[in-house]
Amino acid sequence: MNGNQEHVAAGGAARSFTGRVTAGPGGAMTDEVGVITGDLTLTTSLGDDDLARFAVQYTEAEEWYTLTGSPRSLPPGGLEVLHARTLEAIRAGGAAEAPTA
Repeated sequence: MNGNQEHVAAGGAARSFTGRVTAGPGGAMTDEVGVITGDLTLTTSLGDDDLARFAVQYTEAEEWYTLTGSPRSLPPGGLEVLHARTLEAIRAGGAAEAPTA
C-alpha cells in the first residue's frame, strides 16, 4: 500500500481513509495498551456525529486500538487532511496522539 485507501459512502464523500505508516521513535499512544511501535495501519473515519475517529493496529494484526485523543473535530481541510496529519504525527513518534483540528 502506498499510503491511503479511501472508503467512499453512497453520497460520494469519503467516510474513511486507511494508510500504513512506520511509527517514529516513541510510537503512537493508544487508550487500550499504551504506546505501540513498528509498522502500523491507521484508519481515520467520520462518524455520524461528524467527529473523526482514529483506529490503529499493528499492520496485518486483528486487534484495533483507539489512538489517544480520538474522536476529534474535523479541520477546515476535512477528513483527508486530518488523516494525513495523523500519519505524519505517528511517523514522527513521541507517543503520537490524534492531532487537534
